[in-house]
Amino acid sequence: MDYIQNTLLNLVQQTAFLNLTFGNMIMIFVAFVFLYLAIRKGFEPLLLVPISFGMLLVNIYPDIMLTVEDSSNGVGGLLHYFYLLDEWSILPSLIFMGVGAMTDFGPLIANPKSFLLGAAAQFGIYAAYFMAIFMGFNDKAAAAISIIGGADGPTSIFLAGKLGQTEFMGPIAVAAYSYMALVPIIQPPIMKLLTTEEERKIKMEQLRPVSKLEKILFPIIVTVVVCLILPTTAPLVGMLMVGNLFRESGVVKQLQETASNALMYIVVIVLGLSVGATTSAEAFLKWTTIKIVVLGLIAFAFGTAAGVIFGKIMCKVTGGKVNPLIGSAGVSAVPMAARVSQKVGSEADPTNFLLMHAMGPNVAGVIGTAVAAGTFMAIFGIQ
Repeated sequence: MDYIQNTLLNLVQQTAFLNLTFGNMIMIFVAFVFLYLAIRKGFEPLLLVPISFGMLLVNIYPDIMLTVEDSSNGVGGLLHYFYLLDEWSILPSLIFMGVGAMTDFGPLIANPKSFLLGAAAQFGIYAAYFMAIFMGFNDKAAAAISIIGGADGPTSIFLAGKLGQTEFMGPIAVAAYSYMALVPIIQPPIMKLLTTEEERKIKMEQLRPVSKLEKILFPIIVTVVVCLILPTTAPLVGMLMVGNLFRESGVVKQLQETASNALMYIVVIVLGLSVGATTSAEAFLKWTTIKIVVLGLIAFAFGTAAGVIFGKIMCKVTGGKVNPLIGSAGVSAVPMAARVSQKVGSEADPTNFLLMHAMGPNVAGVIGTAVAAGTFMAIFGIQ
């Protein structure tokens, strides 16, 4: 009888019910909200579903992120090994390769002025850097946090790892990916506030055709120029461009398909689960985390606003030939930000087609955010 009682008692003690804290319950609720937004509302489910499920798992069973050093049998938790790939900057670089293999850089090549809009949208990053320092973060932590303003999850993870800010990597990654997924909610009010109805109705001229030779040379030239100036950008810009070269060369179709499909989705699964698993209640429910999330939102809003304002300037300079809405796509969320530009423009005029025009600043934003990360690494002497 004692044996049965002890066995049952051990089983009860091993359940998660007795170990759940109030903080765990809050994070489980947040995971449910994210799942609802992903499945019911369709907010970037490829990102939010694995992130929210990782969040759910770690708050029910914290040992799924247990390190080898803290384990009693020398074996770490499953998602700890996934997370190591984030810390080692492997997964962010592979994500960039997949993005390059999936994305047509033609709109950027056809309209090089889009680089200016992509650059303007990086203002949020530098504004957030100084605000983070003002709020008490050290310079490296401030740099890692500021990249959230580019709405670029992989680059945020990459820079946090390179700068040794692993203690903040979880909140930074969750904030960056959450804002990427919530682009359709966050950006439109800012875009409408800063533009008039007439500006939103502006129709842009059709982009010129881009030759195959231009598309092949573009990733090669960008790699050479950017990586010569900032060698620290090579893991991101280099992978982005080699993925695009796979796409445009036409001679490695198998590599392009693998990078943009199988490899990309495997990496998204692993990265999403590991990012979500950094949100245990003990690690996430802190004032520091709240400050990071707020700073990220401010940075993202500033970046969006700066892109739109610069778009208005270009509109004036060109005599009304540029729709300012495409400036908001200068953040790095590809292709979500470009879709939002199209959506807001079509609300003003259903016949307005801005998607391809917005893809130019959007691709420029990806490059710009990687350059910003490389600049911070160069400033701090990180290889």
